[in-house]
Amino acid sequence: MLNARYLTLVLSAFVFLLSFFLALILDKGWWLVLVSGALTVIGISDFRQTKRSILRNYPILANFRFFFEYIRPEIRQYFLEEDTAANPFSRNQRSIVYQRAKQELDKRPFGTQLDVYESGYEWINHSISPSVIHSHDFRIIIGEGRAQPYAASVFNISAMSFGALSANAIRALNQGAQKGGFMHDTGEGSISRYHRPEDSNDAGGDLVWEIGSGYFGCRNADGSFSEERFVASATLPQVKMIEVKLSQGAKPGHGGLLPGAKVTFEIAEARGVEPGVDCVSPAGHSAFDSPEGLLQFVDKLRTLSGGKPTGFKLAIGHPWEFFGIAKAMLKTGITPDFIVVDGSEGGTGAAPVEFTDHVGAPLQEALLLVHNTLVGINLRSKIKIGASGKIITAFDIARTLALGADWCNSARGFMFALGCIQSQSCHTGKCPTGVATQDPSRQRALFIPDKAERVAHFHQNTLKALKELIEAAGLSHPKELKPRHLVRRVSPNQVKLASSLLPYLDPGELLDSTQVSRLPEVFATYWPVAQAESFHCLK
Repeated sequence: MLNARYLTLVLSAFVFLLSFFLALILDKGWWLVLVSGALTVIGISDFRQTKRSILRNYPILANFRFFFEYIRPEIRQYFLEEDTAANPFSRNQRSIVYQRAKQELDKRPFGTQLDVYESGYEWINHSISPSVIHSHDFRIIIGEGRAQPYAASVFNISAMSFGALSANAIRALNQGAQKGGFMHDTGEGSISRYHRPEDSNDAGGDLVWEIGSGYFGCRNADGSFSEERFVASATLPQVKMIEVKLSQGAKPGHGGLLPGAKVTFEIAEARGVEPGVDCVSPAGHSAFDSPEGLLQFVDKLRTLSGGKPTGFKLAIGHPWEFFGIAKAMLKTGITPDFIVVDGSEGGTGAAPVEFTDHVGAPLQEALLLVHNTLVGINLRSKIKIGASGKIITAFDIARTLALGADWCNSARGFMFALGCIQSQSCHTGKCPTGVATQDPSRQRALFIPDKAERVAHFHQNTLKALKELIEAAGLSHPKELKPRHLVRRVSPNQVKLASSLLPYLDPGELLDSTQVSRLPEVFATYWPVAQAESFHCLK
């Protein structure tokens, strides 16, 4: 008896044979011969192959399963996804970026789509006496007192390397940063030709040069740090700040490897490696191995760059490691000009799912730890804090600044401004919009002049929205935002100010050893065992 699982294959073969003989007799209907013949060949191939059991059991039909599984993300995004489901970014979040980037209407009628009585809902309290601010160009000074301080926007492009992003995407981001007057982090892939202006008379967009453990762009042949190559790029007028990357939110504590097949001539040129050879980014640095060594390295880069603001970026893991860095600041007297805190919410970098989902502290906890530590050792006023982690809207910026940051960076937000549709194919080389690919034919679709305008518009319109929020709160600058301005619902019938919900240290509290045991648990437990001489704790 014929097994029903093979019925589709048998019918295809029967139709093929019947249509073939009829076509020979009638000399027409050859299209049916071709279609049924193709299905028969596919079915026989499915039945004979050994890699997929479902294809052997359901020839032809099982291919539909794999097809719909392949387009499942698109089906969910276009037909099933809720507007407010942020996985990883909601339709509403993406839409606000598209609208602001395209200078389209970004208002919404008929009230919020959010459940304002759901635990976790947050808002900013407004003032009966709102302020009037005449400019949305909010800036802070980083490296005050240094030879070349930098007046940074409170909203900037986070680290994304050439190689992860296409050449056209890098050019559009940098030109957009130049038009909008904000900074563009190079990512650890270093300064490529696409970060630099094509016209030698053009200054280009302001760059933050990120230096990772691979020392790309400033390395010797053996992968060690090269002072000579560092100076050659660090002293470029376009480079405004230097950032040492200790770890990133997408995959903290994890190195990287770009296979030789993907190391093109242009990527090799930017990174200072050999084309076609595996490009390794180690998990840790070779230029230092202790908190004191890190600060000495930061100070060295600041000196070699001519006094440009220099700091480091990290995702928070073991708290005693950052406490060790803080103790090293006290011991050596060396302080970074800034610290960028990267949340474990991830970013543009592809990572093992275990790292994406379960390694590193989320931005809120990481930012609080860094901010509180600097307050507790009386160094907060000397060191600026940047923050990155799913920051899209003006409220995201305001919330992050209220929690303790001085400025915000966004990677995926500016990718959306370039036209990213969140296909989540960044690591495949098949990005449909030409943003995250090295395929020349795919990135050709990204028209630089138009996308640069969109990048600038997204930045400008987001800061205009931030200005309106700040005015409504009765303030004159985002730096005046404090935890007391942020309200969070903790249950259907209870709300709390962030200032009472989250722990905040008083200035100098960590300097009094007799009081440390009374501080929040993370400080009481790990501050005493942290050491300036090593990233390891005493216990």
